[in-house]
Amino acid sequence: MKRFIEGESRSQITLLPECLDDYIAEDNPVRAVEAFIDGLDLGSLGFAGVAPALTGRPSYHPSVLLKLYLYGYLNRIQSSRRLERETQRNVELMWLIGKLSPDFKTIADFRHDNGQAIRNVCREFILLCRRLDLFTQAIVAIDGSKFKAVNAHDRNFTRAKVDKRVKEIERSIDEYLVAIETADRNPSEVTETKTAHLNRKIETLKREMRDLKGMQAQLEASGGQVSLTDPDARAMATSTSRGLVGYNVQTAVETEHHLIVAHEVTNVGSDRRQLAKMAKQAQEIMPGQELQAIADRGYFNGEEVLACDQAGITAYVSKPMTSEAKAEGRFDKSDFVYQPDTDTYRCPAGSQLIRRFARVEAGHLIHRYWSSDCPRCPIKAQCTPSDYRRVSRWEHEAVLEAMKKRLDGKPNVMRIRRQTVEHPFGTIKFWMGARHFLVRTLEHVQTEMSLHVLAYNLKRVIRIAGMATLMAAIKA
Repeated sequence: MKRFIEGESRSQITLLPECLDDYIAEDNPVRAVEAFIDGLDLGSLGFAGVAPALTGRPSYHPSVLLKLYLYGYLNRIQSSRRLERETQRNVELMWLIGKLSPDFKTIADFRHDNGQAIRNVCREFILLCRRLDLFTQAIVAIDGSKFKAVNAHDRNFTRAKVDKRVKEIERSIDEYLVAIETADRNPSEVTETKTAHLNRKIETLKREMRDLKGMQAQLEASGGQVSLTDPDARAMATSTSRGLVGYNVQTAVETEHHLIVAHEVTNVGSDRRQLAKMAKQAQEIMPGQELQAIADRGYFNGEEVLACDQAGITAYVSKPMTSEAKAEGRFDKSDFVYQPDTDTYRCPAGSQLIRRFARVEAGHLIHRYWSSDCPRCPIKAQCTPSDYRRVSRWEHEAVLEAMKKRLDGKPNVMRIRRQTVEHPFGTIKFWMGARHFLVRTLEHVQTEMSLHVLAYNLKRVIRIAGMATLMAAIKA
């Protein structure tokens, strides 16, 4: 062992043991965790147990367990059992919570019972980022991503899945009955054993059929989908053919430093109705600035864009390509130019489409336009197979046209969106280890996601501003 760096003997007795604080460097993120949480008014944020009870066994202060959880999510340790083990062997945690070692049940109950308060802490750190002037551009990219829930595919049921399984069972029972009849016509030494085996299979399938009939009744009562492990989880389509059972996590990420300004967890698989809600949450964090919100075509919805416009938010959302006429090689609506002075459309052949009538469709006031020149038009075959080409216009169509004009003037805005909002999702999923959420039901999943967002934002701020700047802002 000579000529190597050697460690100290385990049996060596020291008269002056080292101070635990000496093991924690000044730029260690655990110091920011302590300073941030010690500076919070946990009682006003909604934490239970801030004031100790006069009787009974003493409890842990909420700040101890909150520090433990924030440290755990910073270091990819989300399980309460793993956190319990870390308190007994991790020097940083010994320093952070004073060598305390709560049991896993106490740790898990804290996250379960203080969901809203933990979400408030996440918001407090976002407000701290605002005080650090990290949100100067007032531009956010909005996107959603699917996260797996604690619910397997086989324990999630939809009407289509149940109907398919019922047909499979009926077909299997018919096949087994035919096999029994065939065996009875050709008796042999194994006929009785084979018949008994097939009858047991038929009884098993009949029991499953009865369970499925009961599941159909539950589906009717619940609105079309039932998850047995996590009742709030829903089957959602993804880029893979099978999809997943989980939640749709929405985020609004500012484009300068990639900090998550707002987040929301929903069990609705579509992003179509999420734009205005997420943009308004980001606007609350950035008051006094004209917010710009960028989203992909999955968020395109006229009512959502209108709501953003009415709230003073400038939206950039690309329109999906859904025109059947364009797909079939004919002119689509974009080839018809609206003329606001005369309230008419000009078609590719130069004719004027006049407003004929208006009606309400799905709650929207729609105006219909067409021209009397269509039957005599020389290029009618390139326009419509009908007698007249009719163009519909929503009463607030001008808002969508203004957004399209903005998008045409900023062709790189969608690339900015992709570079901004997909980075946090990738990072958080990497920290999770491509696993599912550890908790169940929408309320508790929102709490767990807030812890992920808080840990992500804290790491980003330390990297962007540095420990010294962050600590000064916390103590200010």
